[in-house]
Amino acid sequence: MKMLTTQLNGLLDRIAKNNEDSIEETARLLAQATVGEGRIIIAAFDELNAVHTVATMSEKPFIGTVRYEPELTIGQADRVWIFTRSANDPRALELARKLADQFIPFAAVAPEKAEDHELFDLAMTYISTGLLRGLLPGENGERIVEPHALAALFVYEAVKISYDEMLEDI
Repeated sequence: MKMLTTQLNGLLDRIAKNNEDSIEETARLLAQATVGEGRIIIAAFDELNAVHTVATMSEKPFIGTVRYEPELTIGQADRVWIFTRSANDPRALELARKLADQFIPFAAVAPEKAEDHELFDLAMTYISTGLLRGLLPGENGERIVEPHALAALFVYEAVKISYDEMLEDI
């Protein structure tokens, strides 16, 4: 338990330190939709759907958010926030390409560092969780415990703090 706690603390600390500017930029990007006539569309894949649940069902929801569905019409005033456990996820890349083709700004959260991959190149803002392998060694030498949802929720909460502060100032 102590080892897990130590590793989780290290993960969250690295996310915060390595993405401070990107967190602020993402909040600013999403606030554009709220201040305008747009929506914040959360496109969270697999277990990262936890972010959408928290954004819409928590005691203090993220104002103006809707869940991404492939048939959803996305307008110029909307902003999209993609959460994926791999920058190479075909669903995330398909959406990112579509948004880029339509000149709709979007933010992305993925484990890979912000370099040399298409999702980073297409996104207006990008936050890396840095979670590329398990946090703990397993019995057979493999790495176990990949808390992608926990890392994504940490990013969500960090962005929401900045976002809420921005809206208070308006």
